Amino acid sequence: MGDAIDPEPDPALQIDRTIVLVGMMGAGKSAVGRRLAAALGWPFTDADWAIEAAAGTTIANIFEEIGEAAFRARERQVIARLLRGERQVLALGGGAFMDPETRALVRERALSIWLRADLDVLVRRTARRDDRPLLAGGDPRARLAALLEQRAPIYAEADLVVDSGKGPIGEVVARALQALARVSERAS
Repeated sequence: MGDAIDPEPDPALQIDRTIVLVGMMGAGKSAVGRRLAAALGWPFTDADWAIEAAAGTTIANIFEEIGEAAFRARERQVIARLLRGERQVLALGGGAFMDPETRALVRERALSIWLRADLDVLVRRTARRDDRPLLAGGDPRARLAALLEQRAPIYAEADLVVDSGKGPIGEVVARALQALARVSERAS
């Protein structure tokens, strides 16, 4: 996702809850989240980084040492703690929103945005990193396609959908701010 100048937020934008970004690995949750938080003047947190900090190791190591189910339990605890904190932009790991308890917490305490990107974009972006446990072994494109098919109906439960696969980060942030402005207008 290229670089562009971020738009200035609308001072009338009235969002009083944490904004949670959900979507597939490679959808741009961290990159867009940082820029969206900066545009709003809010803090940004990446849930995966918070999980790693709490565990003192990488997510790949957590998966290897205790398995996905135990990782998801830790992830749920960290996200619940983060959602009790101050208003922020929070990027969730790709599988976090799949957990019904996490989804319920997000619905209760935050406004969720699905950063949607098509399979080709996800394959291209995830190829840049080799530390994604769910893509280890086998064909990454086939694995991503299967995950996307499984997860898309759940991601679609998010409050808003923003296409993150087209244009530079600044344009994606602008689309997110426009979607948030529509929510703000309806609330006022």
